[in-house]
Amino acid sequence: MHAVVFAYHDVGLNCLNALLTAGVQVDLVVTHQDDPNENVWFGSVAKLCQEKNIPYITPSATELVDLAPKLQVPAPDYIFSFYYRYMIPAPILACAKIAALNMHGSLLPQYRGRAPVNWAILHGETQTGATLHIMEAKPDAGDIVGQSAVSIGPDETATDVFSKVSQAAVAVIHEALPNLIKGNVPRKPNELQKGSYFGGRKPADGQIHWDQKAIQVHNLVRAVAPPYPGAFTDYQGQTMTVARTSLKGPPPANLDLSVQGIQVVDNRVFGICGDRQVVEVLEWFPANK
Repeated sequence: MHAVVFAYHDVGLNCLNALLTAGVQVDLVVTHQDDPNENVWFGSVAKLCQEKNIPYITPSATELVDLAPKLQVPAPDYIFSFYYRYMIPAPILACAKIAALNMHGSLLPQYRGRAPVNWAILHGETQTGATLHIMEAKPDAGDIVGQSAVSIGPDETATDVFSKVSQAAVAVIHEALPNLIKGNVPRKPNELQKGSYFGGRKPADGQIHWDQKAIQVHNLVRAVAPPYPGAFTDYQGQTMTVARTSLKGPPPANLDLSVQGIQVVDNRVFGICGDRQVVEVLEWFPANK
């Protein structure tokens, strides 16, 4: 079984490793150059390729379309996309003799689109997962090949959950490979009308609005906690990154619940929210650090 793999991030690294362990012949890997302006806290697909002597390239989004003629002969049995960040053009998808498959970090059809783990936490979900599906021109819209669910704890951050999703992705690959190697692609409908779609997130989206409910503030902090850009608020003329919060325990009696925002009592930091409930700030630091 021959494959061309588009991969990045921990999911890309782990799923590529799973293919290699199963004996899949990976003829080419397409990945990204790390962005010097991004906090790169995840594993390197390029480094794995160097270690395994696998040919790899790092084309820009505009250069991708030129790749199709190079893949047509000999065409790979499968094209896999594991957390590759660019939309793969249809002419490339058509090069796969059997199927082009993508791994998405949610339980499709829920949370199609960008940053699915972050959005799931932001919305207070208690479960997410990984889904292998057929790639189509429309993002995350093709039939589902396999899925694996993971739990989201009430205080887990996006990094915690992403680690679980990465492991779930490998489990999906292991489960699907026996059929894929035989040329069989299990399918079930991806019922988009029952799901949801979300776009990308920017660092500015991490601003805390204290008129929201306490649970919403807590979920925002978890969803964008470092190494993501972080939730932030202003305090005494300085922008502070709020890295960890808690909803547990009764707040001090001398908090003024009628005044929204940060209050410091007995060397403890609290945020008063729009529902007159309190989040305790367990970790924060100046945003410029």
